[in-house]
Amino acid sequence: MGKYYKEFSDFLRERFPGKMQKLTVNAGFTCPNRDGTVGWGGCAYCNNSSFSPAHDAASVSGQIAEGKMFFARKYPDMRYLAYFQSYTNTHGEMGRLLGLYEEALSVDGVDGLIIGTRPDCVSRELLSALKGLGRWVMLEYGAESSHDDTLQRVNRCHSWRHTCEAVNLTAEIGLPVGLHLIMGLPGESRRMMLETVRRVCALPVDSVKFHQLQIIKGTPLARAMERGELRAVSPGVLDALVGEGGGADCFAAFSVEEYLDLCADAVEVISEERPAMAVERFTSQAPDGFLIAPKWGLKNYQFMNLLHNRLACRCGKR
Repeated sequence: MGKYYKEFSDFLRERFPGKMQKLTVNAGFTCPNRDGTVGWGGCAYCNNSSFSPAHDAASVSGQIAEGKMFFARKYPDMRYLAYFQSYTNTHGEMGRLLGLYEEALSVDGVDGLIIGTRPDCVSRELLSALKGLGRWVMLEYGAESSHDDTLQRVNRCHSWRHTCEAVNLTAEIGLPVGLHLIMGLPGESRRMMLETVRRVCALPVDSVKFHQLQIIKGTPLARAMERGELRAVSPGVLDALVGEGGGADCFAAFSVEEYLDLCADAVEVISEERPAMAVERFTSQAPDGFLIAPKWGLKNYQFMNLLHNRLACRCGKR
């Protein structure tokens, strides 16, 4: 599986002696583009309920203990990383933030943190404090795109410059960095998506996570489709529209085959320009009750099998 690119499991194996499992934590945060700090309404594609699991336990340590129980039955020697995933996990008063992180690290078996956040929501002071915890801490920034017009279109309320600054500062302080990208945002051609991959390769990024755009019920994008203000078109049609200066009201409705080709192209870019950068994921899978499109009917592991077959075919033809 790691033949064509460096996998995230390889990245972790270089840093920890045994098998690691991420345990998702919902610490009750919000986002600065939801609460008026930088904007309102949240990202146009986001319904956090579609990917944030519900936990009966309210506390961070309680959620981790619950997750450990699930894995410990089958993997008694497993070690864990607490993954602060939901919303913006550095958006708050620093004393409260550090208290939550330290609570997670105090749980037996937890060897580090992965903190999901936005590139405009970190400071040198906070990153230095994270470094000062003396434990393994990774920052995962939602970059989504390197194109400012796209970021504005989906109400991200930050720019690509913010991403570059956050990544460089985090790397300078000595913390590992991951980026999250969404492939197929409205108005983005194939060329633009691959340009984002190239720009990421030029930064000191340790890992990248790709997701296909999903239209989720209850989101601004879903409502725009209902009103006829956003259209799903084939990737080729969108490429032509963008080439003519249009396409802002469209998104690429990738078939499985078309998205496989895009991901294979992204792997080739990474292999040529930044082979040391790990790739964690290529797809996301919202629950059927939330998902409007695309409905591929594939599990993530099934898509990965198809992608590795596609990469093997490409290598075989060279």
